[in-house]
Amino acid sequence: MLQSIRKAEDQAAADVAALMADVGRRARAAARRLATCSPQLKNDALLAGAAALRADSAAILAANALDVADAQARGTKGSFIDRLVLDPTRLEAIAVAVEEIAALADPVGRVLARWERPNGLRFERVATPLGVIGVIFESRPNVTADAGALCVKAGNAAILRCGSESLRTSGAIATALRQGLARAGLPEDSIQLVPTADRAAVGLMLAGLDGNVDVIVPRGGKSLVARVQSEARVPVFAHLEGICHVFVHAAADLDMARTIVLNAKLRRTGVCGSAETLLVDRACAETHLRPLVTALLDAGCAVRGDAATQAADPRVTPATEEDWRTEYLDAIIAVRVVDGLEDAIQHIETHGSHHTDSIVTADEAAAARFLAEVDSAIVLHNASTQFADGGEFGFGAEIGIATGRMHARGPVGVEQLTSFKYQVRGTGQTRP
Repeated sequence: MLQSIRKAEDQAAADVAALMADVGRRARAAARRLATCSPQLKNDALLAGAAALRADSAAILAANALDVADAQARGTKGSFIDRLVLDPTRLEAIAVAVEEIAALADPVGRVLARWERPNGLRFERVATPLGVIGVIFESRPNVTADAGALCVKAGNAAILRCGSESLRTSGAIATALRQGLARAGLPEDSIQLVPTADRAAVGLMLAGLDGNVDVIVPRGGKSLVARVQSEARVPVFAHLEGICHVFVHAAADLDMARTIVLNAKLRRTGVCGSAETLLVDRACAETHLRPLVTALLDAGCAVRGDAATQAADPRVTPATEEDWRTEYLDAIIAVRVVDGLEDAIQHIETHGSHHTDSIVTADEAAAARFLAEVDSAIVLHNASTQFADGGEFGFGAEIGIATGRMHARGPVGVEQLTSFKYQVRGTGQTRP
């Protein structure tokens, strides 16, 4: 009996390996075609894909309803469900995002630099596609469209591996985008959704699918990103956590601060740009701390604070050291009073994740120092951290947000999904 079980397991593993190897080969072939096709063809495919998303809306929403029902039956928490749910408005936003990506300037073929050497050789650094991009994500079905469209726009093939909780929805969205590719005469395999929920598929992608994956982008919780960063044998664009801060400086306008803090924390608590810590300058704490804490509590947000914050409202619970390092992704915020700009910057450096941080102040010099010294991918002045989104940057959409320092940082849009090569033109030169 045990031998039979092991044989069945070995066969299943072999089947997944064969499936994923085929996905990789087909993606590489599609990438070679995309790399040299015209901008117009790519745009035609994306616009046809957006039209297919609208035409197939009933089927996509029906698939989503089944995914959501299953997630609810498993007792999945509310913030996770919010990421999964689609409605007509959200689906229309997905279609619009695909159209906006089509409208972007084509990033491939851009001349990034040119120069001539004394020997007459002429050099150009030219933008090229990365190749095949593997995207591993969890519950957000919109990632299927955003990632697929961004990859195609930048001349890359996409291998998309969604979580089992969104497999039906993501499959329906991918089908619509593949229809668009076919209508434009481009390879449907430019966008492939991994058709199995078997976790072995993730490991195979991280190993590179026999050299057919060039970059991995994880979109999901900390455990997923940590696994990808630990196991990947190809480059990774990612952020491990979004521990985002809002610092209310001594020169902050209270009404502006209140509006920004509430939006930064509560607009959508489950996104990586949601503020997890509020820092209030001791110089304005007497006038600003209580109104800000009260506004959060009255809006249904739990507040965990230091001694000064607890004194501002009896509903505040004590913060532990762990709270300063926690990405809640829920209606919870940690609040601390700091001794000015220097202390705020030090707190962010010590406890933050280099994702997104904001200062609220009318003092331009203080803002300039914050923007210069806070070492995060996105740093804002007098604006909500929830602008940490490629669409809000004018990128059309994003494939993810990267907090590393190599190649891509911040929202990863079409330009970040290209590399470059050198084209050198001569007139018969040889090297002495």
